[in-house]
Amino acid sequence: MKKHIRETVSDKALSAFCYICVLVFAALCIVPFLIALSASFSEEAAILRDGFSIFPRGFSLAAYKMLFKTNQIYQSYGVSIFVTLAGTLLSLLVTVLIAYPLATGKLRYGRGINFFVYFTMLFSGGLIPTYMLISRYLHLKNNLLVLIIPVLINPWNMFLMRNFFLSVPGSLAESARLDGAREVGILFRIILPVSTPALAAVGLFYALGYWNNWFQAMLYIDRNHLQPLQMMIMKMLRNVEFMTQMAGQLRIQTFDLPSSTMRMATAMVTIGPIVLLYPFLQRYFTTGIMVGAVKG
Repeated sequence: MKKHIRETVSDKALSAFCYICVLVFAALCIVPFLIALSASFSEEAAILRDGFSIFPRGFSLAAYKMLFKTNQIYQSYGVSIFVTLAGTLLSLLVTVLIAYPLATGKLRYGRGINFFVYFTMLFSGGLIPTYMLISRYLHLKNNLLVLIIPVLINPWNMFLMRNFFLSVPGSLAESARLDGAREVGILFRIILPVSTPALAAVGLFYALGYWNNWFQAMLYIDRNHLQPLQMMIMKMLRNVEFMTQMAGQLRIQTFDLPSSTMRMATAMVTIGPIVLLYPFLQRYFTTGIMVGAVKG
């Protein structure tokens, strides 16, 4: 039978204090999101006159109508989704294939490879040599692969995955080797199934990086149908700002041009798919999947 532990007054006070701190922190996180959401559905004139609020000021869909006015945003959405899914899967595969041999300690020249990967965290080849390599020699300009290959692996994520593999009990792999399993089978049938929390965390980091990556597209993508969502929205915001500045110089009222509300609408459009990932991945961070994996 489980013994019931009675809480003292100090324990209850500490628990109440912790709950209050968590609620305050949650409110501080969600209030800016609610303000941005309400501003995206507000009228531009009301925002300029009364400022931002948690509730919409003069309900309007003008910002979203301008965003979805052309089919370009749907194409850009497709590009971003494809790049994020394909890039995340490829990055996870390459990261695992590098991290696991380094974690076993049996890879020849493993220390040298570790240092080489770590060196790339401190120094890079520079923007101009990288641009020349990708555009002139690899011929990846105006190719969707240019949004994946140059950022295929992140050294920090690789070391994070390697350290997690080091924490996996070695008896799992040893027992499989005694049964005649090879390293590839050990990795994909034994190590990866118990590494779900690390895979989820690293995969989420990669997905966020691919989804928010606009710098690669700015350098190497000139064709509109290949531009990701972040790049396309940035161009739209620049056009709106330019029109607002020109109207100001000509002393023209621009209340019908949703410049402020459009910024908030773009934030809602871009963070939507990523926000939906968290509920599905959160359980992997809290599940003790390693508990009971090794007995004795």
